[in-house]
Amino acid sequence: MKMLSFHKQRLRPGSMQTRKLFLIPVDLTSEHALDWIGASLRNAVSPLRRFVVEHPKSARRFLKSLDLPLQELEMEVLDEHSKGADLGRITRWMDSGGDIGLMSEAGCPAIADPGAQLVKHAHRIGMQVIPLVGPSSIVLAVMASGLNGQRFAFNGYLPQASPAREIRIRELENRSRDFDQTEVFIEAPYRNDALYKAIVSTCNPATLLCLASDLNSATEEIRMQSVGEWQNTAPPRLHKRPTVFLLLALTPRSANRHAGAGDTH
Repeated sequence: MKMLSFHKQRLRPGSMQTRKLFLIPVDLTSEHALDWIGASLRNAVSPLRRFVVEHPKSARRFLKSLDLPLQELEMEVLDEHSKGADLGRITRWMDSGGDIGLMSEAGCPAIADPGAQLVKHAHRIGMQVIPLVGPSSIVLAVMASGLNGQRFAFNGYLPQASPAREIRIRELENRSRDFDQTEVFIEAPYRNDALYKAIVSTCNPATLLCLASDLNSATEEIRMQSVGEWQNTAPPRLHKRPTVFLLLALTPRSANRHAGAGDTH
């Protein structure tokens, strides 16, 4: 793949000429799209007319809710299928002038999202990068899990195929135990059931597992218990439900902190 050239003149951050890249969070569900939007986000986004988006349909819906004139907007798509040539075209368009908004399909851009490449380019050409406040399913899941929020790691997607998936689960469980660290990961919603089965058949019964599904929606469900307890209850309904998986393998220190949770005796 041909390497992209980023040899652009840097502008001093804070100068009058500095262009801005706004990182715009998008609602996790369309049910309450406007409830969380504050004045600072609305004021920052309203003047923008150029956007790089992961999913045009959800982007237009969200921008319409902010009363932006859709017919005046320029929009480029950067998603998981974008190639090096696409990124090159988008960065050239980005370099052509003006402030830009970056939007994921849902949640915060550049987290489990291809937009991180664009943010890196913005830093290289001297754009001011401005993250705006909004929902993140990963942060919400950590908050609601009851697991270690002082030390956690987001691991993205695990391997789909066995035995690589089970090997990775064991690695994460061991790392969680070694560092007293919550391991966070996700899966395509239609593969949630397979990942769940792999976790409960691979992990130690005392290891804690939290499942956070349909966050910020009317069907939101967040449950945390030990793997042994999950093994002895009816399988959760995860199919086609966006779900964040959180794993914490107990150490003597964390066992005291989570006394009562994960007791399989």
